[in-house]
Amino acid sequence: MARPIFSGAPDRPPVILIVDDDPAVVAAMELLFAVHELPCVSASSPDEALRRIEDRQVALVLQDMNYAGDLTSGREGAALFRQIRARRPELPVILMTAWASLEMAVALVKEGAADYIEKPWDDDKLVEKARALLPVPMAQGLKWPEGADLAGFVYASPAVHDAVLLALRVAPSDAPVLIMGENGSGKDGIASIIHQNSRRKRGPFVRVDVGALPETLLEAELFGAEPGAYTGAARRRAGCFEVASGGTLFLDEIGNLSLAGQAKLLRVLQTGEFQRLGSSETRRTDVRVVAATNVDLPAAVRKGAFREDLYFRLAVIEIRVPPLRERPEDIPVLADLFLAQHAEESREIGPEALSALMRHSFPGNVRELQNRIRRAALVAPARTLSPRDLGLDLPGPPPEEEREDDEAPVAVLLTRSEEEERRQIEAVLDSVGGVVARAAAQLGMSRQALYRRMRRLGLAVERRVKDA
Repeated sequence: MARPIFSGAPDRPPVILIVDDDPAVVAAMELLFAVHELPCVSASSPDEALRRIEDRQVALVLQDMNYAGDLTSGREGAALFRQIRARRPELPVILMTAWASLEMAVALVKEGAADYIEKPWDDDKLVEKARALLPVPMAQGLKWPEGADLAGFVYASPAVHDAVLLALRVAPSDAPVLIMGENGSGKDGIASIIHQNSRRKRGPFVRVDVGALPETLLEAELFGAEPGAYTGAARRRAGCFEVASGGTLFLDEIGNLSLAGQAKLLRVLQTGEFQRLGSSETRRTDVRVVAATNVDLPAAVRKGAFREDLYFRLAVIEIRVPPLRERPEDIPVLADLFLAQHAEESREIGPEALSALMRHSFPGNVRELQNRIRRAALVAPARTLSPRDLGLDLPGPPPEEEREDDEAPVAVLLTRSEEEERRQIEAVLDSVGGVVARAAAQLGMSRQALYRRMRRLGLAVERRVKDA
């Protein structure tokens, strides 16, 4: 099993949870880990263990297989293990077993348990196993403010660390924040960090994809509606500005909002007041607005596609999230995290597979990486994932000197990274027979986003099959 990545508070160490109803066993392990400076806590029952793992600082579980004096089948331990997997699939579990439940422990390793030890255990081997399974730090040398809550956001690169530090600095204020980055790059994670470290963290965090809302439903979704306000509106409904009051409203894909929708949004941002659709009653809202986009908004403003006054209202603070191809340090840690989350049984990423991931340009960013790992975890025939399992064994482009003379050059001037991205998209399209919808799903982006990317890279959209 790959070593997990720690997603608890970065300024506090990861903790081992010992689950055993025998006080002597717990005391012996606590003393052993204390000698080796490994923090630990304990639970004497499955119910207490499940409460304990709600603390994200718990990074490794050592659990007994039996909790009733007259039972030695291991069924209680198996049930606990499966509940832990359901709640914290990334959490490694070492099973502690006597001979009577050894067979059950071996079976659970096939279901995803990290390892098992037999009682009585060898101290040195137990410490060695624990150290091997305790999570690696997200990156050596990265520092966070004391008490920072990363909201489960995992990374290892200095480039993303800069964005996280800026999010943490501005979180305590109520200033609007605009997060910019490509689709699937992690903008929602930065938005969650802002909320979790703000004075509003006990309030609601409401996300709405404003760019995907039909014009006819925009007002109802944002501001609410009274019964009969539009066809099918049988009941009164509260809008996002009302639901999010006292908390944070995350307006995703703001760059795709129509000009008419922008005007309606600007008014409520300026005044803090709105009216439900079908009502003349003015209501007030108290929200902190965080917006995100993959659109170059300054360019959109220059073209007249985005209101300048709305842009300046939203972009008090701007945070850029770099694409995955610009932060290769994140690929191994995210791949291990996604594998732990999605593998039903113990799996690992082979060196050739990791090398293929590191070479890939990831036009779909983190979402594409997650989708590739999820698929591989489900269908790979062997425990160790290969490039083929990840869909990365496709042949590369022919060398320049072998290119056919009759190939038409693309009339778009591309950078080296864009050329690589173009080749990757073409390879995925070829692998799915040119079906754009299927290619978009494999790349972890919407079909519309893939069409936009293809046009920007000079790919012939009209020659692709549009329907699955």
